[in-house]
Amino acid sequence: MSGARFPWREAMTLGLGRLRLPPRDFWAMTPRELAAAAEGAFGRAERPLARHTMDDLMARYPDEGP
Repeated sequence: MSGARFPWREAMTLGLGRLRLPPRDFWAMTPRELAAAAEGAFGRAERPLARHTMDDLMARYPDEGP
């Protein structure tokens, strides 16, 4: 095992929130099926941001106040 945890919060937000899947259908899906459903609904994701680009954006637009 790699130690990386599955991003359940993001998956539930996508499946239950954005895709509006009934919980029964969401929990019956595999991660690949969820990814395919998301791609069908929203298109193919762009390449992930480079780490330095993400760090720059996080510094410019922090989630928390100053």
